[in-house]
Amino acid sequence: MQTRTFGPSGHPSTLAIFGGAAFWEISQADADKVLEQVLAAGVNHFDIAPSYGQAEIRVGPWMPRIRKEIFLGCKTMERTREGAWKELHASLQRLQTETFDLYQFHAVNKMEELDAIFAPGGAMEAFLEARQQGLFKYIGITGHGVDSPAIYLEALRRFDFDSVLFPLNFVQMGNPYYRKNAEELIRVCRERNVGTMVIKTITKAPWGQREHTATTWYEPFDEPGIIQRAVDFALSYDVTGLCTVGDVRILPLVLRACENFKPMDEAEREKAIAEGRQFEPLFA
Repeated sequence: MQTRTFGPSGHPSTLAIFGGAAFWEISQADADKVLEQVLAAGVNHFDIAPSYGQAEIRVGPWMPRIRKEIFLGCKTMERTREGAWKELHASLQRLQTETFDLYQFHAVNKMEELDAIFAPGGAMEAFLEARQQGLFKYIGITGHGVDSPAIYLEALRRFDFDSVLFPLNFVQMGNPYYRKNAEELIRVCRERNVGTMVIKTITKAPWGQREHTATTWYEPFDEPGIIQRAVDFALSYDVTGLCTVGDVRILPLVLRACENFKPMDEAEREKAIAEGRQFEPLFA
């Protein structure tokens, strides 16, 4: 699988970044099988959070064996210094590691949350102290929503973040407001050498009233051909890589699509965006 340099870390991250959300509820035996598939595909970058159900306790037993080979990112949704400090240490314990490579402010979906992080007594204070103590090297910010690219542009004006993570798919990019800010965010990240991870790359639409046929909270594309096209679309932008889907049944298809990635030119991307308008964007 191809690799791309992950911002200032210099790490050659694989195009597929394992998303721990796939382990929301899973036995250790089944999680082991999935991780064997992930590692066999060459994936060398994991993205995990305590809010991802059982992810930390399922991945933790693997860390003593693979930690040196994996760029490990974790997250917190805590917005205060005390809350972030406690959650950081709890995650380190569950994941059976002394340090992370990357620690991220998770699900910063409103400007008010960004303000809280930077306020006196906010989580940024814990992040800076923990980084000084060597508990992680790099600081990132992540989230969802139609405003996420605009929020992270503002975040980069306030602090030299090492990475960002936000949604990118050909359906969502049909929203002119979202597309404008997403493309500007990608441009700024490239100029400032910020690692750029994307999520929701195979999103088809919100579930609405339809029966849920996958464990993702959105309806994903689940046919190999369209998954390949969605992956090709997202990775044709100047991003580091994509976090894999939160459904272990579809995960092998995404891994295969990343292995077979072929870049789309601008005309092909425009065609995909036009065709994507038949679907409802996840974030309106």
